[in-house]
Amino acid sequence: MNKDTTYTVPVTQDKARDRLDRFLAGAVPALSRSRLKGLIESGRVTRDGAAVTEAAAKVKAGEVYAVFVPAAAPAAPRPQAIPLNVVYEDDDLIVIDKSPGLVVHPAAGHPDGTLVNALLAHCGSSLSGIGGGTRPGIVHRLDKDTSGLMVAAKNDTAHRHLAAQLEERKLERRYKALVWGRPRPGQGKVEGLIGRSPANRKKMAVVKKGGKPSLTRYRVLAAVGAAASLVECRLATGRTHQIRVHMASLGHPVVGDPLYGGGTKRRLKNAPETVRLKISNFNHQALHAFLIGFTHPSSGVIMQLKSELPSNFNELVDNLEKI
Repeated sequence: MNKDTTYTVPVTQDKARDRLDRFLAGAVPALSRSRLKGLIESGRVTRDGAAVTEAAAKVKAGEVYAVFVPAAAPAAPRPQAIPLNVVYEDDDLIVIDKSPGLVVHPAAGHPDGTLVNALLAHCGSSLSGIGGGTRPGIVHRLDKDTSGLMVAAKNDTAHRHLAAQLEERKLERRYKALVWGRPRPGQGKVEGLIGRSPANRKKMAVVKKGGKPSLTRYRVLAAVGAAASLVECRLATGRTHQIRVHMASLGHPVVGDPLYGGGTKRRLKNAPETVRLKISNFNHQALHAFLIGFTHPSSGVIMQLKSELPSNFNELVDNLEKI
C-alpha cells in the first residue's frame, strides 16, 4: 500500500463471538491474519474510538471496528554488496540459499551485514515494504546459524500472497537435521505450546501455558554412525527455534546446537581424538532448510525448490559415521 488506509468493519449477527483477528481476516481479505494481529497489538484497530489490543477478544453484533493500515514504510537499512546464492528470481519474488552465520534482518547487535542489507543491494527499490522498516520483503525467517532456502517478496502483492500461504500452512518448508541418538518412533510429530523458557529467558521451550501452538512432523532418514541420525523435519508452524526446541524435547537435540544441545563430550567419549575434535569444532546447529514450496503469487504455478546440503554438513556426516 502506498498510502494510509482505513477499513470500517461492522459486526453482523452471524459473526458474533468470533475472535477479533479471525473476524477481521474474513472481512478484510487484503490483510493476512498475522498482519491484522500485528495491527491489533500495535493499537491500530479501534472500536468507538478506543484501541482494542487483544487479538483473541470476542466481537459482538452491532459493533463497528476501524482498522488503520499505515503506508508501507521505506526500508531503513542501507544496501550492502554481500554475495547471495540466488536459486530463483523474477519480478515478484526471490529465493535464496542462505549460508550459516548470516543474520536475516537488522536487530540489536546486528545493525547491518544482514540478508536484508544484501537483498536491498541486489533488488534495489523493488523490495516489498510490508515487512516494515528493518524487514523489507521478509516473509519468514531462518535462525542465524541455520542454512538453506528462504523466499522474499519484491512487491506488496506478492508479500500478501506469500504471507497468507504461511498463515494458512500452505507454504511448504522441509529441513534436514543431524540429531543425537535414534528418535523412537522413527516417524512422528511433536506439538505443544512454545514460549520463553522459565529457567532461561534466552531459550525457548515447550511450555504448559503462555506459549504459541507449534507442530513439527519428523522422520528418520538414516542412522549416522552409532551416535546420530539424519532426520527430515516438516514445519506446520514457524515458532522461534521450533525444530531445535522440539528435537531437544524428544531427547535428541540437533548436533552442534550451542543453545539446546549439550552433552557433546559425553556423546563423543568413545570417538577417536581427531574425529572428536572435528565434530566439536562444528560450532552451529546442523540444520538445513533443503526444500521450500509455494504457489506463485502471480502465475498460480506450484513451485518446489531444493538445496543441496552444505559441504561442512556433509563433512560432519562423514565424521559422525566414524563413531
